[in-house]
Amino acid sequence: MNLRYLSREGLESLNLTIEEVVESIEHLLRGSRHSRAWNAPKAVITPPDGRYMMATLAAADDPPYLAVKSLLLNPRNPQRGLSTLNSLVVLLDSDTGAPLAVIDGNWITAVRTAGLSAVAARRLAKPDSSVAAFIGCGVQAHSHLRALAALFPLKEVRAFGRGSANRDALCRTAEQMGFAALASATARDAVSDADLVVSSVTLSPRPVPFLDARWLRSGAFATITDAAAPWVADGMSAFDRIVIDDTGQESAMAQPMVPPGMIAGDLTGLVNGDTPGRSTDGERTAFVFRGLALGDLALAGLAYRRVCETAPVPTRRS
Repeated sequence: MNLRYLSREGLESLNLTIEEVVESIEHLLRGSRHSRAWNAPKAVITPPDGRYMMATLAAADDPPYLAVKSLLLNPRNPQRGLSTLNSLVVLLDSDTGAPLAVIDGNWITAVRTAGLSAVAARRLAKPDSSVAAFIGCGVQAHSHLRALAALFPLKEVRAFGRGSANRDALCRTAEQMGFAALASATARDAVSDADLVVSSVTLSPRPVPFLDARWLRSGAFATITDAAAPWVADGMSAFDRIVIDDTGQESAMAQPMVPPGMIAGDLTGLVNGDTPGRSTDGERTAFVFRGLALGDLALAGLAYRRVCETAPVPTRRS
């Protein structure tokens, strides 16, 4: 048995494109409609000290993989010189159960989250979107910037975050990519005239909402990766269409991200044509999500296959 370890450095060296990521996710979302891929609701533990522990499970027959991700978020980690979030993905053969790979979960989480947003954005955002605003300037902001830059004719990036170091780093990255970059003084300044809004605020035990959808311009699209915790609940009705990641998973959660009556459908429905995408240029649309295990499986499987193609396991000789 040849169990591979896919490190962050090795995964980054694969240079997977956002188009490949999106296709891998959409393939599994189509497969789930025909009972060829399965996604369990995430399991969550929230100890009273502010830690967030989570596990996801997804499997498919095509490709024949099963992925389990374990993740822990601890807001005290930076004081220890560690990333706030750490995770690991274990990939098995979905037919035999044979272990195939252990994969850096932080890379998987960053890239698959941006990939899920990209799947939604292709159907919910205006194709000519040129101004992107980022609320939260950490890992997810960087991965979303790369994804959105590949899909839309971006010209300007606005950044707002609690820490100036992360905000300034995101602006430098945007400038290096050829975009005008602006460090916004307030969240409202950042989003008010943006075509695309990315909300990736780190989860906290008692979040204080500070974002209001009523600030968004006509035709804006928001991808909300933080379960809408930083968004003012009364303002969510300003969105004309809200799509979430998984209605089945959401029904199993104790605290809904948005009122169920506001939800137009989920990502599987959007990809399979059951949930309509944007219908007019003036619609305000949103993709609100907790995270989808099929996304973890899509990325883990794509990376594993690419590694096997580029560095096949030597055949043992007797």
